Amino acid sequence: MRYYWTFRVIVYILLSRGTSPKTIYFDEKVSVLESANISNEYIANINKALNRGPYFDTSATKNVTSLVGKTGHLNCRIKNLGNKTVSWIRHRDLHLLTVAESTYTSDQRFTSIYNKQTGDWSLQIMFAQIRDSGVYECQVSTTPPVGYTMIFSVVEPITTIPGGPELYIDMGSTVNLTCVVKHLPDPPYTVHWTHNNQDINYDSPRGGVSVITEKGDITTSYLLIQRAKISDSGKYSCLPSNANPKSVNVHILIGDHPAAVQRAHSLVPYSCKMLVLTIFAFLKLSI
Repeated sequence: MRYYWTFRVIVYILLSRGTSPKTIYFDEKVSVLESANISNEYIANINKALNRGPYFDTSATKNVTSLVGKTGHLNCRIKNLGNKTVSWIRHRDLHLLTVAESTYTSDQRFTSIYNKQTGDWSLQIMFAQIRDSGVYECQVSTTPPVGYTMIFSVVEPITTIPGGPELYIDMGSTVNLTCVVKHLPDPPYTVHWTHNNQDINYDSPRGGVSVITEKGDITTSYLLIQRAKISDSGKYSCLPSNANPKSVNVHILIGDHPAAVQRAHSLVPYSCKMLVLTIFAFLKLSI
């Protein structure tokens, strides 16, 4: 198309100078019968550019991610398609999925959708499953065929609370629960926290309870409870708006306790304490 518009500019300049070509036609192709000061080679280059066959708009993304159970779309934008046919092929088994707007597989989750306004051909995959992940090809029926490959990834969101499922905190310490959400095409709209299945009231008279959420490719939400009390024990749940929930049991301790004790951000294993006590008892009995 660059040659086409360059040619039109040259014609405009020639006309403005009073030297006009005798016959010039502008259509899908440019035909020049007689022209002033324009070489045959340049005209050939213009016609070659305008005679170009189907080609792909490579600005479209090649990597598409969808959530399990949701609908995914692989979008293929083709220029100068003409009367050629578009097909979708799955590389894993070289299975022909669609031809034009017809589905050629018994799996009716796959559908080809054509957008006349944009010239886009989209492969729609409904109720996407992990097994649907892989390479797909948008192919045009030229001779030989030309194709554009895309990578489709189906992911299941993962929600984790590091240190769980049981956390032991000294009374008076700060409880810091961290909820991490991965593998989401978009960050969750909200990350909700509950205590014993009840909404946490950040404005309660108890005070000292706050939440900080950082959204991104990996979303992290921090629940902070200052000056931990016995009443703060119980089940805490992190509920992202578009991912699975995750829970952890928090135990607030008074003094020594035969379990893992978390001070600040470190854990003292119960097994180590028991080993020391066992050795001490054995030595005492041996004396």
